[in-house]
Amino acid sequence: MKVGIVGSGAMGSGIARVAAEAGEEVFLFDSNKEALQRAGMNLFEAFKAQVEKGRLPAGDADIILKRIFPVSSLKDLASCDLIIEAVVEDIGVKHQVFRELEAVVARQCILATNTSSFSIAGISSACVVKERVIGLHFFNPAPVMPLVEVIPGILTVENLSSLCIELMKKWNKIPVLAKDMPGFIVNRVARSFYGESIRILEEGIASVATVDYAMKTFGGFRMGPFELMDFIGNDINFRVTESVWTQFFYEPRFKPSVTQKRLFEAGLYGKKSGRGYYNYASGSDRPQPDTDPELGRRIADRVIVMLINEAAEALYSGLASKDDIELAMTKGVNYPKGLLHWCDELGADAVCRQLRTLHEAYGEERYRPSLLLKIMTAERKKFFS
Repeated sequence: MKVGIVGSGAMGSGIARVAAEAGEEVFLFDSNKEALQRAGMNLFEAFKAQVEKGRLPAGDADIILKRIFPVSSLKDLASCDLIIEAVVEDIGVKHQVFRELEAVVARQCILATNTSSFSIAGISSACVVKERVIGLHFFNPAPVMPLVEVIPGILTVENLSSLCIELMKKWNKIPVLAKDMPGFIVNRVARSFYGESIRILEEGIASVATVDYAMKTFGGFRMGPFELMDFIGNDINFRVTESVWTQFFYEPRFKPSVTQKRLFEAGLYGKKSGRGYYNYASGSDRPQPDTDPELGRRIADRVIVMLINEAAEALYSGLASKDDIELAMTKGVNYPKGLLHWCDELGADAVCRQLRTLHEAYGEERYRPSLLLKIMTAERKKFFS
């Protein structure tokens, strides 16, 4: 198969590497020749590191690299069977890319987008042959993160999802099928991990360091929410939150915070800018958390029940199957366990009880328990027997 990648940034070049390692012939496009050259050097260094660590024979690295062809004209993608767009998250830019691609590729060429926040239907609106457009959402870094969300649009031809799922398996990825709903699975369900943690900070209940400590120590997460936001980039995280909120017609559960907006406006994006919730300048002291176990458990419990509630809402709305929701959260963002399994451990009644307590205290619809959780509580059911 000939695969085209549009955009040679970290995500685009990462996807190119994944496809080439799976044996595909890859054409990596970027109109910026300097960016294309930089991507080529980064790929060379990445494979060199794999060889030096003994993870890949030198001969195999050379073979894989030779499968990747840097190109600076979209016309060079004319013979591709699949093209994956991985450009900036700007709907106008994406529309332009898809219009230009349709002018050069064959009618049977699959056009995929790696978007994390725009609807597949909205992106396909730029195309004449809308039924061949699908979402293939990889996670950064693409060569390392195993999950790919496969998202058909409302007009996507029926068999394309199953074809892409099989292709992702061939590429040694773990595919999950999601409906074309805001945030898909991961970026929708994970909003509470960030949003509720920021609320706890804003209320003065705990500091940034304390919340991170609580979520790692008592929640079992690999990274705390503030560490993770700084790692992802507060610009990216804020834009995704705002996008999901507006696309859900201002649903209170996804409401962005003023705190994150101010960091975004100030350019305090996290690690890449040198400062975010933490200061990454050389010599800066890391703030120490309050290690009180009662406080830590209270923080972790509050965030976890909000995550479970959103996973239940996602299942109830038909976004994805329960197995794919569990896979998405454990393989896409490395959660310590699937949220629906977590609910079974705690008990739907206990989760509902804590949500109702929060709902009564705050009087906000943000904390209303999912109807599915209420049904499960009434019928004493579990997600998994």
